Amino acid sequence: MGKNGNLIVGLDLGTTKTCVIVGEVHNGGIDVIGFASVPSKGLRKGMVINIESTVDSISKVIEEAELMSGCKISAVYTGIAGSHIKGINSHGVIGIKDSEVTKDDISRVIEAAKAIAIPLDREIIHILPQEFIVDEQNGIHEPLGMAGVRLEANVHMVTGAASSAQNIIKCANRNGLVVKELVLQPLASSESTLEDDERELGVVLVDIGGGTTDIALLKGGSIRYTSVLALGGDHITSDIAVGLRTSLKQAEELKLHYGSTLEGLTDKNEIIEIPLSGGTQPRKVSRQFLCQIIQSRVEEIFKLVHREILRSGYRELMAPGVVLTGGTSLLDGIGELGEQILDLPLRVGYPNTVGGLSEIVKSPLYATAVGLILYGRKHASNGGTRTQGYKNIFTRITQGTKNWLAEVI
Repeated sequence: MGKNGNLIVGLDLGTTKTCVIVGEVHNGGIDVIGFASVPSKGLRKGMVINIESTVDSISKVIEEAELMSGCKISAVYTGIAGSHIKGINSHGVIGIKDSEVTKDDISRVIEAAKAIAIPLDREIIHILPQEFIVDEQNGIHEPLGMAGVRLEANVHMVTGAASSAQNIIKCANRNGLVVKELVLQPLASSESTLEDDERELGVVLVDIGGGTTDIALLKGGSIRYTSVLALGGDHITSDIAVGLRTSLKQAEELKLHYGSTLEGLTDKNEIIEIPLSGGTQPRKVSRQFLCQIIQSRVEEIFKLVHREILRSGYRELMAPGVVLTGGTSLLDGIGELGEQILDLPLRVGYPNTVGGLSEIVKSPLYATAVGLILYGRKHASNGGTRTQGYKNIFTRITQGTKNWLAEVI
């Protein structure tokens, strides 16, 4: 794909922006050598709604990233999100054949764990092992070679609408790109924003993007629960446009320049001007009113996040608290409001595990894109690609199990 074949490219198809990051792998990690971002067209709530517009956005961002990196891009790791994403925890049990856990035993127990009914219009995106249990000894991450007679596995399965996954792949293929793997966006964001201690002790990752809010709960180094809410920063912008009777473009600018999620800390006498077309006098509104609109919607998002945390059953195990990322996490006062509603410590997560042109992408806006290249570095040696014709679900599940085994063994 480029210099010495050591490049990994992340393609983040967001509702608001389409972003590409080119990473060059070396012994010490991965360096960012190319970056591009353009406004998204053809996506809504994380899903493709217009093939041609999405293809055009990808074409523009790939061209810019190739110019910056000086490399030809032919394969990408691509994020997937949307309200169609569902997470399921499952359990499998087998007998150990030769009194010692082998690769075949691990493969069989994961097959047993994923043997659950899935509707024909859905497909498995990820199978994420949480832990193995050998003869009632739990908390095992690498059981290979252990002695025992009974092997169990707890896994988290992420499923999505087959049509949504196929549309993403089709748009990439139309630009001459091979999709190495579709990666759940909160899984990618977790790669770039979470500390090892947080993953182990228990943490809630909340990624508030333009069209969706992605949630992942991690404990013991593994994902335990995932959920996607069909609300994001664009809904805040829309509320501002309606409440202040202005355009979406102007509403976005007002949100970025004057927005806060804590209207009580805003001077009630402060006035902002809304430019009008046609050379007429700007309309004046209270900044406090703008912040009331923003706070109302952000409170709703956090209340829904709180509901998902309670639904997961892991609320009391989230010791480090919440890591908030995504573009909306840059809103003034959002951390304080989140702590109040969630009743958990909260910090804003910045991607900080890459080198090279890291300052360009060191923003919550690019947490998913950076996470995609980090995920790709971890899984690149596993091989396997996704193309439009790659629809045999059983084949893909089996390949995913082999890829995971290659990583842990």
